[in-house]
Amino acid sequence: MKSILPVMTVVGAVLLFWMVAVVPMNMHLVADQAQRDGLPVTPETPVERQEYSGIGLSLRNLHLVPLTYDFVRPRLPAPQQVAGEMYATIFEKKITSKRSLVYHGWVTLAPTLLGFFIGTGLGILLAVGIVYSRVMDRSVMPWAIVSQTIPILALAPMVIVVLGSMGIQGLFPKSLIAAYLSFFPVVVGMVKGLRSPDAMQLDLLRTYHASNRQGFWALRLPASTPYLFASLKIGISASLIGTIVAELPTGAKAGFGARMLVGDQYGQPLVSWAALFAAALTAAALVGLFSAMERVTLRRMGMRTA
Repeated sequence: MKSILPVMTVVGAVLLFWMVAVVPMNMHLVADQAQRDGLPVTPETPVERQEYSGIGLSLRNLHLVPLTYDFVRPRLPAPQQVAGEMYATIFEKKITSKRSLVYHGWVTLAPTLLGFFIGTGLGILLAVGIVYSRVMDRSVMPWAIVSQTIPILALAPMVIVVLGSMGIQGLFPKSLIAAYLSFFPVVVGMVKGLRSPDAMQLDLLRTYHASNRQGFWALRLPASTPYLFASLKIGISASLIGTIVAELPTGAKAGFGARMLVGDQYGQPLVSWAALFAAALTAAALVGLFSAMERVTLRRMGMRTA
């Protein structure tokens, strides 16, 4: 209960701010529609239009406020509109339908998981090399850091176009972008974890004449487990973001990124917002899965008591 209360407090504050912001964001659209429908509308002053962006119009037309929460094509959808769109596209559509978020979720999830496994494997291998090789520590680690300074929005289209010119399309290009974003947190976390044993523990291994391989399996790898799971939770979220970003410049016909593009291009903000929240819930579910795996694994290893 103590851990849930802060989360619910933040969620409640965000929802409250969202509900309040809906009114000024949509009031101009609602007022224009009301005028066309013959409803009375009190115009805002030029100063209010310039400085308050819809707030003055809202205060002068309180009778129009309820309409801002049900406008068909709002500038900012209300929470219940987004929830209704998500319910309709998740539970009321067949999972094979092109309008089903379950269908689009799987299209995005497949390259996300593939890229995550590629990035995680590469990150672990690089971390082991960095810890055990001074040459790799001085050469690979700086380049790994520099690689993350390249904006993904600039890199993704280039990768997609280059691979497409080579005839490589579909799952792999998006997985490559997902792997690019997920490997770095794994590298950093595993390097820190593998180096976490203190000097006394390492001296004890030397006393027993343990080899590097024995030290890795008996001490370094178990000590790095908490760091690994923390990195995996960051990596899986980054993989999902990478896949969605990779879908945007390709004109993809399916996936969360494609649904966001459809909503933006055809003036259907509810479609974009529903896809956005579906992606967020997917990321939360994946992080929750790794958190459960972390608790079970650390408890079995005796590193967590509850």
